[in-house]
Amino acid sequence: MNVVEQRLKVWFRFVPREGWLPQDTEGLWADRLSADTARVQNVAFLQDGVATGDIVRFRTDAKGMHWAVGRVSASGNCTIRVVPIPSGPLGRSARAVHERLSVFGLGGEVFSEDFPMVAFNVPADADHAGIKALLARGEAEAWWHFEVGCGTDAWRDA
Repeated sequence: MNVVEQRLKVWFRFVPREGWLPQDTEGLWADRLSADTARVQNVAFLQDGVATGDIVRFRTDAKGMHWAVGRVSASGNCTIRVVPIPSGPLGRSARAVHERLSVFGLGGEVFSEDFPMVAFNVPADADHAGIKALLARGEAEAWWHFEVGCGTDAWRDA
């Protein structure tokens, strides 16, 4: 089967976390690689265990929606989510979060103006130790809370 490369949305299902956003699905843009695989092209705000560049397998339902069924291969990238603390020195500014991490050249997306969480893609060859140190400092100084949505051995070992 010759599949023309195309952009599609791959949907992920998960159990919503208590006290967190109420969604139980997230759609991520991906480039189709075959009839049932695609490479993720954006950063996950809610879905854990997937990063930009990962290849996922999906099934297409009767309505034409593409549902992820597993990861075929990892890109080596990580997903980090940062939420500024409204009462902290950055206020509710996603831009200030971006500025603090700009020295590392990370690409990121903002969830919304109402909830200024920034999801960052951390490339496999990034300065993991430096990023981790800045994230820890920011948390200690009440700039933000952060979490690792998708980590790698290189991230954990840094």
